[in-house]
Amino acid sequence: MNKIDLKKLAGYEEDFALWSAEQAALLRAGKFDRVDVENVAEEIESLGRSDKQQIRSRLEVLMMHLLKWERQPEHRSRSWASTIRDQRRKIQRLLDDSPSLKAFPGKVFSEEYARASEMASEETTIYLELFPTSCPYTIEQILDPGFLPGDL
Repeated sequence: MNKIDLKKLAGYEEDFALWSAEQAALLRAGKFDRVDVENVAEEIESLGRSDKQQIRSRLEVLMMHLLKWERQPEHRSRSWASTIRDQRRKIQRLLDDSPSLKAFPGKVFSEEYARASEMASEETTIYLELFPTSCPYTIEQILDPGFLPGDL
């Protein structure tokens, strides 16, 4: 990035990328009186919300593929298996980076299951009513790298 001029600061709404770089430079320089405290605090809070949203989204995709894997064994593919592994790895990476979120997947997986079953129904020829109304897997199974439903 170009050299930052801390004499004239960009506005938060004006140029977010430049504003972010300037705020970081102000913090590093110890010029706390010039920091846009309210917006910096809001951005920091949004990072935690972003991690939670990513976990929710990845759980949804993961459960959808687990349902498809179980309900359509004739369509199982390396692509499905790869998606399952990838979502688990990415969830685990998020949890490794933010250990305080370790319990979060267990709190939201039932909620995300409803969306996952709707998506699985849309992507298959299986009516939504034929999927269990509550998640047939535990959170431990969902996140277990060795678990695939319907395998003996």
